[in-house]
Formats: sequence, structure tokens, C-alpha cells
Amino acid sequence: MEKIGIFYGSTLGKCRNVAEKIYQKFNPETAELVNIEKATVKDFEKYKNLILGTSTWGVGEMQEDWENFAHKIEKIDMKGKKVAFFGIGDQVEWIDSFVNGMGMLHHRIAKFADVVGYTSLEDYNFEISLAVKDNKFVGLAIDDVNQAELTDKRIADWVDQLKKEFI
Repeated sequence: MEKIGIFYGSTLGKCRNVAEKIYQKFNPETAELVNIEKATVKDFEKYKNLILGTSTWGVGEMQEDWENFAHKIEKIDMKGKKVAFFGIGDQVEWIDSFVNGMGMLHHRIAKFADVVGYTSLEDYNFEISLAVKDNKFVGLAIDDVNQAELTDKRIADWVDQLKKEFI
């Protein structure tokens, strides 16, 4: 399997914690963690497979470090790359913008890359999300506030899925 870059933006540490759990499910020689706050365009270009994670802030915005990096996305050569997304959110308090940050990130990148890692909406309870496309999430949706007991299994299942889709 080609090297995987796991890029995350984390203000309070929740997204970093999920990124670390994802990383631990891969072989250390296969994956690397990269904080988007310190990332460059060249960092993105050295990986064929990318996992991009963001929490959702305010009224459905990407995490601040992703917002600061977003203008560089169009400069990245995504040709031949596979990209998967994960998002952190609260489906009870933010029922009308659950994991919108992931949806916004997907929207900026999907036109340039091959997106993998879509997941089911089953067992979630929200009204609106920009991270839903064709009745699926555009990646892994995590709600550690209301469904923390499901996080580890969701991550394990998703990483197993990605190991097949990244080949």
C-alpha cells in the first residue's frame, strides 16, 4: 500500500485524538500524521493516499487551521490521489450542521481527487449536514459527545474499508 498522509486540524484535541486512533490502525511504515497547522502543499504532494480530518466550528465551518489552509488546496496536484475524510461534530446540539466542516472540505477537494471512504447514515440522528452526498456521509462522521461508545468501532470498520479502497 502506498504511503498515507493523515492530515488533521484540531483546536481542543478531539480531532487529533481521532486522527491518532486512525493512525494506530495502520502500519506505522504506511501512515504519517500531519497537523494541518504546519502543513505545506509539498506535504500533500508526497502522499498518494490522503485522510483529511476536521471538526466543525461556529455555524458549520471547518476548523480554523483548515480555513487558513483552504486557499492552498487548488495549488495541490491531486491527480491520481485517493482522498478520504473524517469529521468531528455534535449531532444533538448542532442538528442542522452536523459535521459540516467535513462536507466543506470534501466540496473543496472532491473535484480534484478520487474520493473514497463514504459511510452510512445509519445510527445517526441529525437533520441537515453538508457532509451528506447521495444518502451517505462523504467520510467518517464521529460524535464523541453523544456516541462516544461507537467511536472505536466506527474507526476500526472505516480503516478496514480504507485499506481495501486505497489499493
